[in-house]
Amino acid sequence: MKKTITIAGQAIEYSIKRYKRNKNLRLTINNRGNLVASKPWYLSEARVERFIKSQATWVMEKLADFKLHNQNNPFHSSSQEYLKYKQSAERLVLKKIAKFNQHYQFQFARISVRNQKTRWGSCSSRGNLNFNYKIIFLAPRLIDYIIVHELCHLRELNHSIRFWNLVSQKIPQCQLIRQDLQKKGIELK
Repeated sequence: MKKTITIAGQAIEYSIKRYKRNKNLRLTINNRGNLVASKPWYLSEARVERFIKSQATWVMEKLADFKLHNQNNPFHSSSQEYLKYKQSAERLVLKKIAKFNQHYQFQFARISVRNQKTRWGSCSSRGNLNFNYKIIFLAPRLIDYIIVHELCHLRELNHSIRFWNLVSQKIPQCQLIRQDLQKKGIELK
């Protein structure tokens, strides 16, 4: 359900997502440039509105960033783009997984390349690895980080110190690369 809030004299549309597992209130700008508030199920909508207003500077900066990057981004996601690049992305992902899993020797169930809207990759509790086809447009060190990150979730399905120790075995500067990837995120959505 869409809602509207006024920030700095500007009407901003936002939506609320409720999650049982969320412990914190979180704001994101989705791939369409819309503000999304993810909240624990028990928080009121009034609390969400107060939180958005308290983060007004961040919200306005991120929305402006999205507009700027979206105007200058020659690559816009579509089902045609996905079909065009999916096979190349699958080959790349399989090659990288084979390379890094020689070290880790983790068991996985299935590997998929998808047209994901908000993630570069994911790992399910069933051992399924999913990757965004747009991975092929990233620098090699970012690709390696994403592959290793998701592989390590096969052992540690969290972001604990044990998880980061596993990642750093093959990607020593994983925290710096993670920051670079977060900056890159909005450009390819």
